[in-house]
Amino acid sequence: MESISRINLPTVDSTNTFIREMLAEEGTGQVVSAQSLPGFTLVVADDQTKGRGQQGNSWETERGKNLTFSLLCHPDFVKPSEQFLLSQGMALAICRALEGLVEGVTVKWPNDIYVGDKKISGTLIECDLQGKQISNCILGVGINVNQTEFRSDAPNPISLQLLTGRVFDREEILSSVIAYFQRYYECLRQGQADEVRKKYMACLYRRTGFHRYADVRGEFMAEIADVEPTGHLHLRFQNGSVVRYEFKEVRFILDEQKE
Repeated sequence: MESISRINLPTVDSTNTFIREMLAEEGTGQVVSAQSLPGFTLVVADDQTKGRGQQGNSWETERGKNLTFSLLCHPDFVKPSEQFLLSQGMALAICRALEGLVEGVTVKWPNDIYVGDKKISGTLIECDLQGKQISNCILGVGINVNQTEFRSDAPNPISLQLLTGRVFDREEILSSVIAYFQRYYECLRQGQADEVRKKYMACLYRRTGFHRYADVRGEFMAEIADVEPTGHLHLRFQNGSVVRYEFKEVRFILDEQKE
């Protein structure tokens, strides 16, 4: 297993940004090599003031209530074209850590974690390339643990405490997530990417049956046919045709609201 160096912060704008600044050599803007920060570097914050999500979305978190952390790794054994595997590994790790605490945990493509139709976690992944290899990968994670009020315009947030009425130990959940991620990371290192893909597909939100979606042409019914190693989603329409989507090209339509 990779060694882990940990940094605890009382407050920070973004744990991903903090790691990004660590990686930039002072005054040059050049990216530090993997040899400079071997293994995993874990940055954990009690308060994150400008948490970022996919495509510029923000992540709301109440100080000391949730988990906000970023994990830096150096997966030079993963092809740049298949970096989505790392996102799958982290999504699976969060899913496994939470499913022992609540029922109905799934992975909503590409890497949000849902309990039922509510979002409990999200991940932002950022990779640096050096030649034909991934030199750095930053996985920024937010997990709603003990927050009970959400004031942003996010349509469907939920937390473990809201689901169960219990207060949870954030450190125990963090340790579980990291342990599971190390397991899937090692699978990728050993060339077992298909195993990670299979587990990811089995955990997918709306894995079976036809459900409501929307793209630039409007709403439609479709079922999930596949997710490529590149992360592209394949949806099969009721007439049998299959359409390939990139991130943000299609929306999941929930029963009571649109995302």
